[in-house]
Amino acid sequence: MDIYKALKMYFGYDSFKKGQEELVVGAINGKDVLGIMPTGAGKSLCYQLPAMVLGGTTLVISPLIALMKDQVDALNEMGVAATYINSSLEEKEAIQRARDIRNKKYKIIYVAPERLNAAAFKDLVRDINISLVAIDEAHCISQWGHDFRPSYVEIPRFINSLKIRPTVAAFTATATIEVVEEIKNLIELQNPITSMTGFDRPNLFYKVVKVSNKFAYLLDYLNKYYQEETGIIYCSTRKTVESLVKKLRDKGVDAIGYHGGMTAEARQKNQEAFIFNHARIIVATNAFGMGIDKPDVRFVIHYNMPKNMEAYYQEAGRAGRDGEDSQCILMYSPSDVVKQKLISQNEYLSIEREKLLYKNLQYLIDYCHTNDCLRGRILTYFGETIEDNNCGKCSNCLEDMEMTDITVEAQKILSCIFRANERYGVAVITQVLKGSKSKKIIELGLNRLSTYGIMKEYSVDVIREITMTLASKGYIHITTDKFPVLRLTAQCRKVLKGEEKIYHKKDLVEKKAAIEEEKTQKSRRVIENFEEELFDRLKELRSKLGQEKQLPPFMIFHDATLKEMAASFPRNQAEFLNISGVGLKKYENYGEDFIAVINIYCEEKEIAVDQSKEENIKEIKVGHFHENQELDRYELTYDCYKDGLSLEEIAEKRDLGKNTIMKHLKRCEEKGNIVAWERFIDDPSKEGKILKAIEEVGLKKLKVIKEALPEDITYDDIHIVIFKNQLKGS
Repeated sequence: MDIYKALKMYFGYDSFKKGQEELVVGAINGKDVLGIMPTGAGKSLCYQLPAMVLGGTTLVISPLIALMKDQVDALNEMGVAATYINSSLEEKEAIQRARDIRNKKYKIIYVAPERLNAAAFKDLVRDINISLVAIDEAHCISQWGHDFRPSYVEIPRFINSLKIRPTVAAFTATATIEVVEEIKNLIELQNPITSMTGFDRPNLFYKVVKVSNKFAYLLDYLNKYYQEETGIIYCSTRKTVESLVKKLRDKGVDAIGYHGGMTAEARQKNQEAFIFNHARIIVATNAFGMGIDKPDVRFVIHYNMPKNMEAYYQEAGRAGRDGEDSQCILMYSPSDVVKQKLISQNEYLSIEREKLLYKNLQYLIDYCHTNDCLRGRILTYFGETIEDNNCGKCSNCLEDMEMTDITVEAQKILSCIFRANERYGVAVITQVLKGSKSKKIIELGLNRLSTYGIMKEYSVDVIREITMTLASKGYIHITTDKFPVLRLTAQCRKVLKGEEKIYHKKDLVEKKAAIEEEKTQKSRRVIENFEEELFDRLKELRSKLGQEKQLPPFMIFHDATLKEMAASFPRNQAEFLNISGVGLKKYENYGEDFIAVINIYCEEKEIAVDQSKEENIKEIKVGHFHENQELDRYELTYDCYKDGLSLEEIAEKRDLGKNTIMKHLKRCEEKGNIVAWERFIDDPSKEGKILKAIEEVGLKKLKVIKEALPEDITYDDIHIVIFKNQLKGS
């Protein structure tokens, strides 16, 4: 049959899309072909049409059951005999399909790669003439791609086991130049006709947003622009999916969820509800989407950052398959970077593979911080040459952004990296610039650098934003290690010498000046945190003194006064008199006794002498204090954690002690939030050593545990391991 006649008869088109004809003709003429075509470019037609023209049967290897069913249903609707074999079939139905295949009933058969080397399937295909093997999502064969699947490695072995080698066609929507070459080599394509039609999707609008309250932004966005259209919201974890679905439903937004932890039946039900427009919005992990042919998805929002540019391009590309204008929004926060690194660390990858993942993730981080054309960044990643630096259809090109000169700030950051001998990551450099007094900074001697404290008036977020922007522009290289280090490139010299200016979006780097409150306003002290064991000891002393003087305990000191002592650890007369509820007479009567108990406790627990009460006690304006203040402070700490800050940075930002921060995070964990404690330990091997020491000496005294461990293990490390493993008694 003439290919144009077949194109019109089966697909209803009068002409081919870009790149299709070359691949169709090549496959029909017995040439191997490789199509690298963006979502919506018509890859499936490139093997379905040859299947109708060629004699024999076409075998389509596809990774997803949902895709198989949709494709087969569509082909049968067009009058093409097609079927699939996968685990969804009942035994009786599978036997009947195998019988029909032997009787040459089907022109196209879809099969999962896992089934190829099964003895029963090999026996089945011996009885039929396979003229074409089409491999969909071919990038899955590459270990360096974004979605490697071990089962794909079996494909060339299966092809070579056939009596007569058929024509082989491979297709993918997302592949770098390196991955394309690997596809050719691993599948063993023979001088393939290759068609790369370009990765640009002109109908898609790209935008990156950085907001402190993602949900508020999302809700406002949906209410303003998309109250009726369908869309996909991607999250990095199952828990985030479930939480976001609930929040949206509570606000009256029609949303359903999809993730790998759901039953197959539940996933199928929700997927079909979305495809058939019974549900308008689907909130999903990356388990959803591959092979979903829904054409009218008007927006794809990444609530969390995906693992690399390939994954982002593929997932965002599910918008606007019908060619209509659609939006792709990536919501960035530093905590997403932490999540992706933790996910990678849990995959037990080789060192080379892990470094590649970090490198690819860094490109996406740079994409989030660039001021350049976002479309251009995407196309450059896939090896395309960009002629126009302004696409006119991404947030960086279209929106009128007020820019500000950050050259001086950039020089300070670059200089700090240089003076720190290019040995540290973003967190440490930020602490140095802020003038942090954390134990780690002091021990490393970084407080002696000339750049120490030269950006103390800037927020941690602003310093991080400028640093990551410098990386995206190529002035800083971030190593692809588990613990990335900042290194200077030759390109930064012009900036340091003042020969080149740096500009950035003003709203992202403005210094937020704190508004000083009126000193005359009434306030009250709120105990943010106190040592319960010390509080109990002080109560025992109070009870003993009360019995001796035959006074009720509260007449000596109220509980609130003892809690403040247990939070601020007064060591002398001046500090003791500063406690609320302590007067000179009470100090003369009881001060020395209480200070003695406090000193003994601090020595036992290794509490620093210079620890200030401001870490644990806050002055709260009476008018602003409410009974949910306790809950609020835990959430504020967890928000800092989600932003990817280190323990020292959180403590500095919250103006609390590190021990207090750990207790806050523990409280958040008890409420159901996820806390990856291991991210606060610089060496994973420490955990095993600490647990072994605890097993040997018990949990009664931290000092005993510390003495049983190497010197490089700190009290903070011990606390973290105790919290992580939910050990009691510390």
